[in-house]
Amino acid sequence: MPGEHVSRVRALYRLILQLHRLLPVDLKALGDQYVKDEFRRHKTVGFEEAQRFLQEWEVYAAVLRQQANENRQNSTGKTYFGSSLSEEKLNDFRDEQIGQLKELMQEATKPNKQFSIPESTKPKF
Repeated sequence: MPGEHVSRVRALYRLILQLHRLLPVDLKALGDQYVKDEFRRHKTVGFEEAQRFLQEWEVYAAVLRQQANENRQNSTGKTYFGSSLSEEKLNDFRDEQIGQLKELMQEATKPNKQFSIPESTKPKF
């Protein structure tokens, strides 16, 4: 049983990071870091919390895959990722989770400048 759980977690983790490759660069960087932190943070949780954690991330992966497919088929060239959280879902969050969500929103809405790489005119050796 524990081996099955570990392989399920690893497979889901890899799938999410693969799906993040379909995101714009700034969202990919933010998403990758968030996923790594969350999976690390939940390494030692109890069985029930682990099951709920995995279920929520599986839903996230399914939604991300669906949105990526829709964006590929979209002829306008505009991409859309994400979804709104219902008030019911928000009410289920603990205060710590609300704080994390607020931090994530602030990071996601920062200007893209944080990810630009300055071009150098002189080669560095």
